[in-house]
Amino acid sequence: MLRFSTRRVLVIGLGLIGGSFARALRARSLVDEVLGYDRNRGECELGLSLGVIDRIADDLEAAVSGADLIVLAVPVKVMEQVLSEIKPWLRPQTLITDVGSTKGNLVDAARRLFDPMPPGFVPGHPIAGTEKSGVGASDEELFVRRKLILTPLPESDPGATLAIARLWQGVGSEVLQMEVKRHDEVLAATSHLPHLLAFSLVDTLAHEAENTDIFRYAAGGFRDFTRIAASDPSMWHDICFANRDQLLTQIDRFTEGVAKLREAIARGDSQSLLGIFTRAKSAREHFSRILARSAYSPDLHNHPVTFRVRPGSGIKGQADLPGDRSISHRAVMLAALAEGVTDIEGFLEGEDSLATLQAFRDLGVVIEGPHQGLVRVYGVGLHGLQPPVGPIYLGSSGTSMRLLCGVLAAQPFATELYGDEALSQVSMSALVEPLRQMGAQIETAAGGCPPLKITPVESLAGAGKVLRVASAQVKSALLLAGLYTQSQTVIEQVKPTRDHTERMLSRFGCELREQAGQLQMVPGARLTATRLRVPGDLSAAAFFIVAASLTPGAELLLEHVGINPTRIGLLSILQQMGAEIELLNVRDDCAEPVADIRVRAAVLKGIEIPAEWQSLALDECPALLVAAACAEGVTTLDAHVEGAFATNRRLNLMSDALQQLGIDLRLEASRLIVKGGQLHGGRVSSGGDPRVAMALAVAGHLASEELDIEQCASVALFCPEFVDQARRIGIALYKEEG
Repeated sequence: MLRFSTRRVLVIGLGLIGGSFARALRARSLVDEVLGYDRNRGECELGLSLGVIDRIADDLEAAVSGADLIVLAVPVKVMEQVLSEIKPWLRPQTLITDVGSTKGNLVDAARRLFDPMPPGFVPGHPIAGTEKSGVGASDEELFVRRKLILTPLPESDPGATLAIARLWQGVGSEVLQMEVKRHDEVLAATSHLPHLLAFSLVDTLAHEAENTDIFRYAAGGFRDFTRIAASDPSMWHDICFANRDQLLTQIDRFTEGVAKLREAIARGDSQSLLGIFTRAKSAREHFSRILARSAYSPDLHNHPVTFRVRPGSGIKGQADLPGDRSISHRAVMLAALAEGVTDIEGFLEGEDSLATLQAFRDLGVVIEGPHQGLVRVYGVGLHGLQPPVGPIYLGSSGTSMRLLCGVLAAQPFATELYGDEALSQVSMSALVEPLRQMGAQIETAAGGCPPLKITPVESLAGAGKVLRVASAQVKSALLLAGLYTQSQTVIEQVKPTRDHTERMLSRFGCELREQAGQLQMVPGARLTATRLRVPGDLSAAAFFIVAASLTPGAELLLEHVGINPTRIGLLSILQQMGAEIELLNVRDDCAEPVADIRVRAAVLKGIEIPAEWQSLALDECPALLVAAACAEGVTTLDAHVEGAFATNRRLNLMSDALQQLGIDLRLEASRLIVKGGQLHGGRVSSGGDPRVAMALAVAGHLASEELDIEQCASVALFCPEFVDQARRIGIALYKEEG
């Protein structure tokens, strides 16, 4: 077994990359000695004088024979020549790597020269550089937080790969591994093609004298794009030949894309142009999010957020609520599957609903916006979705994943759905099993968790039997899958669940029937575009309703709030506790009941919460606990299911926080008892749960002293306007970052 060392390094080629690597090794004391060799003696002497290298390799044979690691930092066209020259002096344990931006040509040259391939040969490519060249431009920080791609060969010793990777990590690089062919494909598309396009554009414009003004008055975009045309022409000449086949493939793809753009402009095809521009804009942001596994909403995960709440004096006025989250998801989905153009007003620009919107862009749907809640969707019909270019990233949105799974199970192409770390730990078994009963082919990770890999099937069936579900999201996924079946889909709900999907389907023209407690979907549906106004989110309104109910002298108006019967459990419970809540101007809007809600201050009394309202108030439980904490007397909640509360993280977080604030509260496995009292101030944590953070902000408003609430960053994802709206109605809420 060979043992590899990196104590003595020989860098052949003291240009920008080779010189920077040598300088970084010396600056960080990662090796004992760095030798430099370059056919240009002046570069070697300059490198020695600048401290880039320890010693000039005057005798190449001796330097190669004594080197533990040889780094080839020469132009790609001379790689084979250099390998041939040093071949006689290599030892079996010598490590060899390079810094070239093409790998196939180097590997082919090595295979011609060596039989067998040296086990220490591991090609590499640092994704770094500047327009400057030569050892005088070398920079020891050039590789910090930059990617370094290693392309180990089947013959490469794993120990050699590890030794070279550790050295690159030592100079600050993020080390990745990739197959040789894939490396050249990726670099042809992301690096080589943009450089060639920049060269071509500048060359084209420079041919004509009248284009002088283009360069004289060019704005930043032109200058930024063409900046890379100042790169070394000889290097790019060599790359064109070294990676010819992959480059030609990418040029052909780009040419086809430009032809489509030209055709759309010539025809005045507005929808095609919008499709190209919106897909490109969102893709540029989307790919960055995927790589970082970060949020869809901008600048929301950069710093920890603490809420500071001062006891308030009064609440008056009017709050503008965000659009309902559940309805926003469904509006985009059904608009995408409808025929025609759907305009959506009041779309929630929150993390989860933006994930759904991006997913349908990935599936080829043209979507304008969102802009101040306005979205325009150019529907493609039930059979117009296109295969995505890769797995669809859904962030933390379980709703997006469950509902999309129903749509994608019936498509004639394969897809994969995945999310962030939190979503990747959520079991989707309750969703996957009934879809499999309908004939869907879905693979999951261990425990039924994402990613979900969906394979196309010839057709889905209505299952031939009743599908029993206990979740609104699972029910919705089955209904969406049922749009594609040739037989009737029948669903029986174990308990009452939200019916937003059924209402939205009827709005788009799909016929549903409810008979003997079963929901029946007639096959052969065709969805037709419409106009939608998403109601205000009652879940977001709950916090303001509780605050106004408990603040002496308060009067608050909330307009155009959804009052779906499956969502108003909190309102009914608060009214039984004595809250003065009026529903004004009740009407139907886009198949959903809506109303303006007026809330006045009242004295709340503790009650035993009726069983029929418990499940319908589940989402608003944190707000309900604040109401119980400030009510006179005792409020009890009995789950009637053994252990129901033991694993409810949200309920446990809220209970712990209220106990810290002085409330007499007892949370048992399936029973909750809250004795009303005076909330104190202090410092508590929301545990990162947005509903808990928002409820605690209301508690802070009602407390006797100032309250600090930690871990509140998720509120901006869940309800982006919460802080502004809370302050608008009189809650002294301040957000501190960092």
